[in-house]
Amino acid sequence: MAQEKINATRRQTNLPNESDKYLSKREELRLAEIELMRQRERVAELRRGLPQGAALQDYAFEEGPANLDAGDTPIRTVRLSELFSAPNRSLVVYQFMFGKKNTTPCPMCTLWIDGWNGVAHHLAQNVDVAIVAAADPMALRAHARARGWHRLRLLSCGANTFKYDLGSEDREGNQDSTISVFTRDTDGTPRHFYSVHPSLSSDIEERGIDLLSPVWHILDLTPQGRGEWYADLGYGTNVSAARR
Repeated sequence: MAQEKINATRRQTNLPNESDKYLSKREELRLAEIELMRQRERVAELRRGLPQGAALQDYAFEEGPANLDAGDTPIRTVRLSELFSAPNRSLVVYQFMFGKKNTTPCPMCTLWIDGWNGVAHHLAQNVDVAIVAAADPMALRAHARARGWHRLRLLSCGANTFKYDLGSEDREGNQDSTISVFTRDTDGTPRHFYSVHPSLSSDIEERGIDLLSPVWHILDLTPQGRGEWYADLGYGTNVSAARR
């Protein structure tokens, strides 16, 4: 009976030498993966069903030239409402831990933004995307230039309360990473739709935005898992060794 049950499962390979124990456990995992997928869809449905969010002041940001290689001036002022490229589009903002008390760029935020830069042209088909940091425009652009963030809109908010109001900065200027989504009314008023922080509760400090970076999920596919690995701004000899 057990063998018949295994034979009736959805095989993931055509390998002839997989043991019954492996196939049984893989089937258990497949069913759990389906359950997880459906739970993600339920969460996304709950998110889409949020009622109208709070109206916001039209924050002013500082922005340099769109071309990172064209220098850092002139610096212009752009309003939150101007970050929407068309009606009925959402604006997704990554709030970068860089600036004020965080005098160096956050390596983990950098990992996330590296990924967003890679898919920015895909996201642009449906939503507007921006990176916001409390760092001054020159420092933000220098780091972006070193990372090759040529597809992302880079905004400095060190002179306003945007990050504090959205919960990604405290009164002392300590920064946090936060992802926020905004909408815009027909009269141009920007509204907050959704924000999520790495900390979801007192016992969940760093997992709240993991779903938005593929790195963790790829590591979770392996027998070793993610372990205690943490992003770095430069891997040096580790990368070189991996290529040999």
